[in-house]
Amino acid sequence: MKKGLSVLSAVLVLTAISCKKNESGNKSVIKTDSSETLVTDTNGKIDSVTQSSTITDINGNKFVKTDFVYKATDGTLVKVVFKNDPKESTVAITSNKKTFTLPKAETKGDETIYKKDDMTARVKGDSLHLEQGDNIIELKRTKI
Repeated sequence: MKKGLSVLSAVLVLTAISCKKNESGNKSVIKTDSSETLVTDTNGKIDSVTQSSTITDINGNKFVKTDFVYKATDGTLVKVVFKNDPKESTVAITSNKKTFTLPKAETKGDETIYKKDDMTARVKGDSLHLEQGDNIIELKRTKI
C-alpha cells in the first residue's frame, strides 16, 4: 500500500512539473491589439457597420484595417477593405471571388482616390465610384 502511494505521489509531482507552460513564446509573431477602433460617420455618430482591427507588428508599427460592405446599383454586394499602415494606404475590393487592391494616389478635400493601372476608385462619404476603362460602377455603403 505504501509503495503504491509513493509511486502515485511521484507520478503526480512529475506531472505537475512537466505541465508548466513557457509564457515567452515566439517573439516574431504578429500580435493583435485589443484596442477598439471607432469609425464615425459625417454626423459624428459611431458607425455600426464597420469591422475594424488594429494590428501591431514586432517593431511596434500599427496597421488599421477596416471592412465595409458596399452595394452596387444592380444589387450586387461587394466587400471593401481599407488598410492603413505607416508605408502605404490601400483599398481591396472583392466581388465574385476576385480581389482588386489599389494603392492610395491622392486626397482632394473629402474625396480619396485610389489608382492602379486602368482602374480608379474614388471614395467620398458613403459612396465609392469605380472606373475601369469605359466601365463605371457606383457603389453605396450598406448595412447588413
